[in-house]
Amino acid sequence: MFVLAIGVAALLYTWLGQSTASQSEGYGKFLNDVTADKVSKVVQKGDILTITTTGNPAATYTVNIPPLPTLTNVLEDMRRAAESDGGTFNPGIYETQPAPDNSWVGLLLTAVLPLLVIGGFIFFMMRQAQGTNNQALSFGKSRARMFLGNKTVVTFADVAGVDEAKTELQEVVEFLKYPEKFNTLGARIPRGVLLVGPPGTGKTLMARAVAGEAGVPFFSISGSEFVEMFVGVGASRVRDLFDQAKRNSPCIVFVDEIDAVGRQRGAGLGGSHDEREQTLNQILVEMDGFDTNTNVIVVAATNRPDVLDPALLRPGRFDRQVILDRPDMKGRVAILRVHIKGKPLDKNVSIEDLSRQSPGFSGADLANLVNEGAILAARRNRKTIGMSEFEEALERIVAGPERKSRIISDAEKLIIAYHEGGHAVVQRVLPKCDPVSKVTIVSRGMALGYTMALPSEDRYLQSKSEFEDKLAGLLGGNASERMIFGDTTTGSSNDIEKATTLARRMVTEFGMSDRLGPLSFGKRDELVFLGREIGEQRNYSDEIAKQIDEEVRAIIDRAYERATHVLETHRDRLEALAQKLIAEETVDGEGFESLFADLPPKENLHGLGPRRPEPPAAPTAPAGAAPKPDVPPSSAPAPNPA
Repeated sequence: MFVLAIGVAALLYTWLGQSTASQSEGYGKFLNDVTADKVSKVVQKGDILTITTTGNPAATYTVNIPPLPTLTNVLEDMRRAAESDGGTFNPGIYETQPAPDNSWVGLLLTAVLPLLVIGGFIFFMMRQAQGTNNQALSFGKSRARMFLGNKTVVTFADVAGVDEAKTELQEVVEFLKYPEKFNTLGARIPRGVLLVGPPGTGKTLMARAVAGEAGVPFFSISGSEFVEMFVGVGASRVRDLFDQAKRNSPCIVFVDEIDAVGRQRGAGLGGSHDEREQTLNQILVEMDGFDTNTNVIVVAATNRPDVLDPALLRPGRFDRQVILDRPDMKGRVAILRVHIKGKPLDKNVSIEDLSRQSPGFSGADLANLVNEGAILAARRNRKTIGMSEFEEALERIVAGPERKSRIISDAEKLIIAYHEGGHAVVQRVLPKCDPVSKVTIVSRGMALGYTMALPSEDRYLQSKSEFEDKLAGLLGGNASERMIFGDTTTGSSNDIEKATTLARRMVTEFGMSDRLGPLSFGKRDELVFLGREIGEQRNYSDEIAKQIDEEVRAIIDRAYERATHVLETHRDRLEALAQKLIAEETVDGEGFESLFADLPPKENLHGLGPRRPEPPAAPTAPAGAAPKPDVPPSSAPAPNPA
């Protein structure tokens, strides 16, 4: 409105300026017409003259009288001049009429219009201020999204692989649907359920399934949505959230990533976390304050239960902690069956084999696996999804997409082949390494090649002998390069890093050092709002630190010697595998096992027990190592993703 008023005023100013310039020129024309006896009639209205000229047809125009001598004096002077020359002067019929009252136009332009402009500007600013005040007042409102219970979207049938968690939460559903069944026995409805598990295990999905099964309203909010830059907003939002929940009870309030606001209280850094503490205190009061007769169940999810405040975890607030871990093989089969529902599959697709090839995958990983397989099938213009698409999708997730544009020289391919062959041979020979399912020198992601070794069963314990075999397998690539080429490449950097980390954990965390004994070194208490590495405290002397370093080196040296011994014993198999990789680029599990046909089949033995003796040395080929390349490689393969 303000801009429109300015535009109108500018147009009026421009029009008036143009009008004044044209009227000055018109008065000069009028005097010339009078002198030439071309005026037949003149009508004066105030300062405006209306002139009618002679001729056929007659013309009419108007002019303003400038601040000069009066028109009658001008005409009288012109008459005298004409008579003195012996002529006559006829200015035509001269009339005088009352001038129109145009004072209101001037008043409008000079007084009313500026007032309107100023008033419009003030009104505009007040509207803006009112909107800002509304936004400021809305800061304390909850950002939770409400889903009505009559619109069931997710149920327990959509959740698979977590049967124990479903059993625990089924009781919560029964509390909401049939409260009298428990009230007659004096049972109290749980106030809160904490879902704990790694990312992607279905914590949010489980909470939505509880709401869908119970048929009650469901409020969803993230822990980070409570805290803003203004003091007091977090506590206000907590109060507003629980007020809405009580008005819609019985209902479920789901707080995702509650560790964002429920971290353990402490001294903090400079007192900058007072707002977060106020928010947490308000949550504690709402969950178990004086008002305990509410049918509101709080379901929260986190993957960091260790950083939560103890007052938040006590019974009466979060009565139950439900663990959602990564699924085992049976759970992965159930999850895959849920995600492949409604998708056209080839007859050769085996869900069990796919589950066996994806150990450690979470529910989100398996959903992504099925989706990637469907995308690959569509890219290949297929009508169904085959096992080849799922296996390709699995490799894309584990090692990254295939990089066909990367050009690798023959010399580097040879090094990569022996590097991956070293990993594979050592893992095949040592008894407690996982079976090798694929060896490839095809570049994927950041890796120039990889060896995939997958366990044949789910394991929850790992022994010292298993770690020792795993260390030898990690160092097999470096030992192979040194044995064949007499040199090593940067491709072993990640292998060495993983091996060193594992060896140090064996000494400092797992108590697997014969020299230092079953002791744990390094207190890993976490400071509030700081990472674990920053909060770790050293609780041992410099002498012990020296012994730890020496023990780590001894473990690595023993593993390297074992890897070298295995490769020297089975050098013919290593060279045969390397040549096969050069020719075919990828060797699957069956092709790899064909090189060890004269050895007993690989048994996946894990856990405690006496170590199996290593297989007898196979006859080695004549000493004739592959030639060392003239140009050392600038890049090298990454370690096996397993």
